[in-house]
Amino acid sequence: MQLDLESNKAESVQGRTALALAHLHRIDPQANMARFYCIDVAATLFGDVSVLRTWGRIGTHGRTSFETCTTVEDAEISATLTLREKMRRGYLPAGQMLPPDLAV
Repeated sequence: MQLDLESNKAESVQGRTALALAHLHRIDPQANMARFYCIDVAATLFGDVSVLRTWGRIGTHGRTSFETCTTVEDAEISATLTLREKMRRGYLPAGQMLPPDLAV
């Protein structure tokens, strides 16, 4: 699956890029698994760009980590690599998940 990063861009107040990349879910009722993973890219007050990763069980606040990059391109590369890894592990965009009663 290809993610079109260009279409999700929005400009922040400082003119730096604010990019909401993905909200992913991984649900497996047999394993009692209901997880989410969110990735955002946002400008910092100091001119850098941060990759914000939030993950956890659906229905909780989860945990958050920040990775600060010097350029928007570096942040987008880091976020894209993480998205590829999560999608290989079975995470799907939240809108593409089937309801548990319809999943086969």
